Amino acid sequence: MAKVSAVEKNRKRQRLAKRDAAKREALKTVIHDGSKPIEERFQAQLKLSAMPRNGAKTRIRNRCEVSGRPRGYYRKLRMSRIALRELGSLGKVPGVVKSSW
Repeated sequence: MAKVSAVEKNRKRQRLAKRDAAKREALKTVIHDGSKPIEERFQAQLKLSAMPRNGAKTRIRNRCEVSGRPRGYYRKLRMSRIALRELGSLGKVPGVVKSSW
């Protein structure tokens, strides 16, 4: 199991990113719009940089839903390789069978 504080920090980042997504996107469109005056674009850049960093989507870490492990993560199943192996051996993941040869 991962540290509870690390998992909670990541959940907080997810909430912030979801909350601030529309505002960030609006500011980014103003910044990248070449037809806007340079002062307006600069003000949008300042507003974007003043927003909390943890509200950015890139700060979110993919973590296993079962164990919270940050590495060896399968996006399709939203779990780590270790959790997948354990649950697959118990027959709790549909379509996964234990390999033998």
